[in-house]
Amino acid sequence: MIAHSALLPGTKSVPFAGALAEHGGRTAVITVDGPVTYRELADRVEATAKRLGRTRRLVLVIGANTVDALVVHLAALSAGHPVLLVPGGHPEAVQSLVEAYDPDVVARPDDSGKWQLDERRTVSVHDLHPDLALLLSTSGSTGSPKLVRLSHENLQANAESIAEYLEIQDTDRAATTLPMHYCYGLSVIHSHLLRGAALILTDLSVADSCFWDLFRTARGTTFAGVPYTFDLLDRVGFAAMDLPHLRYVTQAGGRLAPDRVRHYAALGRAAGWELFAMYGQTEATARMAYLPPRLAETHPEAAGVPIPGGSFRLEPLPDWPEEGTGELVYAGPNVMLGYAHTPEDLALGRTVDELHTGDIARRTAEGMYEIVGRRSRFVKILGLRIDPVQVEAMLARHGVSALCAGDDTALSVAAVAAGAHAADARRIRNLVTSECGLPARAVRVHVLADLPRLPTGKPDYRAVRELAARPADTDSSPPGPGGGPEDLCLLYARILDRTDVTRDSTFVSLGGDSLSYVEMSLHLEERLGRLPTDWHITPIRELRPPEGDVPAHRRTLETSVALRAVAIFCIVGSHIHVFGIKGGAHLLLAIAGYNFARFHLTTAERGERIRRACLSIARVAVPSMIWIGFVLLLNDDYTLANLALLDSVLGPEDSKTGMHFWFIEALVYILVVAAALLALPLADRAERRFPYGLPLTLAAIGLLTRYDLLGLPDRTRIPDAVTVFWLFALGWAAEKASTRTQRIVVTAAALATVPGFFPGDPGREAIIIATFALLVWVPSLPSRERVNQVAGLLATSSLYIYLTHWQIFPLIDGFSRHSAFLASLIFGIAYGIAATRVMRALPSLLSPRTLRRRARRSLQVVSGQPWSKSNVTP
Repeated sequence: MIAHSALLPGTKSVPFAGALAEHGGRTAVITVDGPVTYRELADRVEATAKRLGRTRRLVLVIGANTVDALVVHLAALSAGHPVLLVPGGHPEAVQSLVEAYDPDVVARPDDSGKWQLDERRTVSVHDLHPDLALLLSTSGSTGSPKLVRLSHENLQANAESIAEYLEIQDTDRAATTLPMHYCYGLSVIHSHLLRGAALILTDLSVADSCFWDLFRTARGTTFAGVPYTFDLLDRVGFAAMDLPHLRYVTQAGGRLAPDRVRHYAALGRAAGWELFAMYGQTEATARMAYLPPRLAETHPEAAGVPIPGGSFRLEPLPDWPEEGTGELVYAGPNVMLGYAHTPEDLALGRTVDELHTGDIARRTAEGMYEIVGRRSRFVKILGLRIDPVQVEAMLARHGVSALCAGDDTALSVAAVAAGAHAADARRIRNLVTSECGLPARAVRVHVLADLPRLPTGKPDYRAVRELAARPADTDSSPPGPGGGPEDLCLLYARILDRTDVTRDSTFVSLGGDSLSYVEMSLHLEERLGRLPTDWHITPIRELRPPEGDVPAHRRTLETSVALRAVAIFCIVGSHIHVFGIKGGAHLLLAIAGYNFARFHLTTAERGERIRRACLSIARVAVPSMIWIGFVLLLNDDYTLANLALLDSVLGPEDSKTGMHFWFIEALVYILVVAAALLALPLADRAERRFPYGLPLTLAAIGLLTRYDLLGLPDRTRIPDAVTVFWLFALGWAAEKASTRTQRIVVTAAALATVPGFFPGDPGREAIIIATFALLVWVPSLPSRERVNQVAGLLATSSLYIYLTHWQIFPLIDGFSRHSAFLASLIFGIAYGIAATRVMRALPSLLSPRTLRRRARRSLQVVSGQPWSKSNVTP
């Protein structure tokens, strides 16, 4: 504990910062360099406090998630020195605040990374109010001189409230996923130090695998996130992670969409941790409300209830149209003293008793508050609170006249610059991103001839906000083969036949599947020069050509695509007796499982998963039934059982053509079972929690029929899907195998179970094992552009070639087997092109909106009401 003699009589301090030693030998901080105990931390804090002295001075601290920065911050708070906490990594913002507030001490790392105290004077030149403890910016990293003045009581009270409703224990270990200078990140530090819990101190991103290695090693129990954090969690497969000590996750820093709140709350419930969605502002020392975890799934749109010690009221707004709403006003011991605009304001005491949040809210019947709008022009983007006025002023200093507005997702900038071309737009966006700390994707710049203004001559900020819906000038196509996001959006829209493609869309989110995957991947590689890893789940705006030149003739080909092409080539060739390479159909079943996991088992809600699975079934079954029906009209080789894809169940035993479509039937049956399984809430939760374990378990169950351990009838009288399901499940598990050990296990499973499936045909079994191992271990193969084009055609059309070749090759086989072989491939490709155009319309035909519209039309027809577009509500 800081010795009382280190403080001048009557000097106030923050209690928890001076009580660190009370936690003794407990772990206080964990870094990659090892742990630091509370006793060790207290000693370092006391030593630094003594160096700062007994006379209060304004201490500027460069915020960083390091032990050195934490020590200086705590030392100043414990010794009563006001802290001006500024963002690290933004030297212009730091310099701006240094010039604006002239701090007495500047704590920062030198060029070698070692922290130093630059004591600019021994006695403060400022008149510092006794209650002043901390100064924080509200405007991101713009260097705005407008600061929030927080008191010792504010910091202590907010830390105690947070620790109370989160039930923080001394055994908790919180990772610093947010920067220290950000009030949300700082509140995590304060509330855990208050309770003697440990901090996993790191500046690693949740998108970095090293972060999760550290989190597991340190037995992390919690971490905090802003909305963008949860996007990153989706990308890194958070749902499948094994985090045995995770107890709860907190979210603030902007509104998280209700469906995302519901999704993560359900994910946590299944995995044994809780989600705390919260609402706060810097002016309230971080947090004002929280949504109890038990209500997150049923009321995900709510900000929640006031934190302990706080209260809300709604101040009516005559100009706000919705009844029962008002400006949300907060009162509590964590409300700031007031704002500071100049150093003279540091002498002020309390000028604010309650906080007018600027947010429009309503109170629900359950006593919770919901935010429905915002009064002020401040916007909070990715957890950063941005003042558009400050951005406009910054751009003016760089010779750019601009108007800025935004929402929770992006900042829209309308600017007038010399030349009015893309180079100006890129320069403006670079200025905004470097000053504000926003990613480039969250800044949309539009270079105009004149700034939009109202008839009165005042800025038209509504027009600026509406510009966000237009393509930004900085997103125009860059030089080179790649094109820009707009070009790629058009490409996605054309191939997937969608009209709702945006820069944030991904191939999977747009309903892409294995049939369109090949075509899309080939076009993308042609545009970008090299196909990025995981492009199918990467937002369009992030797809960029690789650095450096890629030879035009050099390409890669995804292994799954290559194997589909080789498989159908071998199937047709062996059926026509051009050669005798067998095993292709069974390989295609494994690849079908692989693609099922890849395109359908995403983070989408259960209903969307089922819809996509049903579309896949339709894309296989409908073209097959159309073709079989056409053939059925021409000859009597097939029966109605073939048409209904039920030949393996109802067809005659002595049918010579009954096995022609066994693969199609097996695939449809398996996909139906998989879709039905996902429709079960328990199975859906199990897949999200054990994405690798579930398919491996299903494969083990499938082995019961593969080895005929259930005493089933003769194989000729049971659907082939029953005996080959284990191959589909192994392909599913192969796609979800994310570690070396998991890949070894799934490969060993194939090596142990394929032999013996084809008695007397070890060659076929060897082919299946070898190609399956290739699928598991080699994601892509070196190739050439022409090879890719041919392989792409074969892979995309593999289903249709298989379906039609039985009728095509007999027509030509009498002349030349090789000609029959080639004709079968060409006809199947042609039928595939035609069928694909028809099937691409299925998503819109099966969309909820279309189905509702058709249902209303049917009801109106039945009731005798006239129907027109005008009386159909979308």
